[in-house]
Amino acid sequence: MNKKQKYMILRIVSSAILYAAIIILEKAFILKFMDIWWICLLLYIVPYLVIGYDIIFKAVRNIFNGQVFDENFLMCVATFGAFGIGEYSEAVAVMLFYQVGELFQSYAVNKSRQSITELMDICPEYANIEIDGSLKQVDPDDVNVGDIITVKPGERIPLDGKIIKGTSMIDTSALTGESVPRKAEEGSEVISGCVNGSGTICVEVTKEFDDSTVSKILELVENASSKKAKVENFITKFARYYTPIVVIAAVILAILPPLILGSGWASWIKRACIFLVISCPCALVISVPLSFFGGIGAASKNGILIKGSNYLEALSNMKTVVFDKTGTITKGEFKVQKLIPSGLTENELLELAAYAEGYSDHPISKSIKEAYGKNIDLTKVDKAQEISGHGIKVKVNGKEVYAGNEKLMVKQEIPFESCQETGTVVYLSVEGKYVGCILISDAIKEGTSEALKSLKGLGITKTIMLTGDRKHVGESVASELKIDEVYTELLPSEKVSKVEELLKSSDKNNKLAFVGDGINDAPVLMRSDIGIAMGSMGSDAAIEAADVVLMDDDIRKIPLIVRISVKTMRIVKENIVFALGVKLLVLLLGALGAANMWEAVFADVGVSVIAIINATRTLKIKEK
Repeated sequence: MNKKQKYMILRIVSSAILYAAIIILEKAFILKFMDIWWICLLLYIVPYLVIGYDIIFKAVRNIFNGQVFDENFLMCVATFGAFGIGEYSEAVAVMLFYQVGELFQSYAVNKSRQSITELMDICPEYANIEIDGSLKQVDPDDVNVGDIITVKPGERIPLDGKIIKGTSMIDTSALTGESVPRKAEEGSEVISGCVNGSGTICVEVTKEFDDSTVSKILELVENASSKKAKVENFITKFARYYTPIVVIAAVILAILPPLILGSGWASWIKRACIFLVISCPCALVISVPLSFFGGIGAASKNGILIKGSNYLEALSNMKTVVFDKTGTITKGEFKVQKLIPSGLTENELLELAAYAEGYSDHPISKSIKEAYGKNIDLTKVDKAQEISGHGIKVKVNGKEVYAGNEKLMVKQEIPFESCQETGTVVYLSVEGKYVGCILISDAIKEGTSEALKSLKGLGITKTIMLTGDRKHVGESVASELKIDEVYTELLPSEKVSKVEELLKSSDKNNKLAFVGDGINDAPVLMRSDIGIAMGSMGSDAAIEAADVVLMDDDIRKIPLIVRISVKTMRIVKENIVFALGVKLLVLLLGALGAANMWEAVFADVGVSVIAIINATRTLKIKEK
């Protein structure tokens, strides 16, 4: 409980004591007060001002700022009206219990915000750097790329880097949601925000603090609230028009019946005051954004970053999921399985391929170089040129070499022998003559089949896979995983076209998500309704391009996101129906004179507290 809340408790207790004392005095000396009404008024004004001075101040300030119709204005009008008709006791009681409700409301909101803050409390306070032979604590902002920092056991890693000395177990739970620490040793990449385990490690910094993983994540979470869901925008607009309407209705209720029916003014003014207290839209204005805030927090706790509540809402309407294959459904860990030479020996074919792929960092290129296992003299390689979606053109020892897929051979009009085995095939030619091919395979990620079954169980009607691999390779993977549709041999631009085609053919209310590795699939991630990226433990491209980032690359987190979004939207709808239902009922009763100030306070503050408590349930969604 913060200082502001403690001060409010003191005001509530003081006002309640004064209020009770005045009531006792009034009961004891009732005859005297009947003839001297202004003494009674002055006495009741004291506890009223003790508990409500800030509400009056806010109402006046907002009026001068052009924000007339808010809950502060409604409370002032209602309680001033109660004083005007001689209901002094009720005026103080309404303000007192309104502030009690506001206190509970503030406590509930702070509790839920604190829960999320604790989940995202990953920002390092300092970095240890050696200065004059001893370790000094410096601000992470002051550390440059290439500096060596020391991370002691139990400390949070302050910047992204590579371990150059030491071995330890790294706790990544704050970023990935994984409870099991990961082993890190010399040469391992480590990212900021994780906690070092038992061993001291020396880390060479590879990114400045502003570009580090922890900085990007914190920025993403802070900006998430700016991207509102449709229902949030609706509630904001609703409150903007709703409050003036109920104020006008209250004025009409206070004036017209006495004029038309000729009855007393006091009872109708009282009804109008009750009407105003009931009408405060606090329950909706606070609980709906808080529900989304809780859903985003629950996702963060499980290593899932959602960039805004609009994407959380879209996920609840997701019916089609499109997957990239390599690095998403499969591990992306390519290994050479077979060499099929034509006119060369296997060693000669592998050496030629390794030199042809010498400048490339593509996973397939890396697998060929790893299989070759020798140093590559890049002075023998010249004029390397990547042909997008096809392969590479390069000169090796002065000879023109092409290395790539079937499309490359067809494009260059090079006769070749097609390989029908399952896997990725790299065909090679030298000086326009086909010299063989290399078969490379990629394993399906663990849990992929399980994740796809879970998505079907959650109402996903269609799963689709897009890949640049050959038809029989893609179809083999799709068949094994029971994916509904598969499109193969696609260039990067063709993937975008295919997603656009799927978007046009689908219902606007049924959202389409694309799941990719966030590096090669950035255009498709941005084009889809919801882009879900494999974060690769902090890939910059993933965080920039996608709407949702899975920080540990675990595809099984996708069903969890869907469950979080569906439960969040269910809670939002529950709060809307509950708040509006209770308010409309009590508003009707108030207008008919069947509800008093106590029911009015419950319809405002009570409903708000219940709706907020319900909203905090979104924080408790966990991975099954």
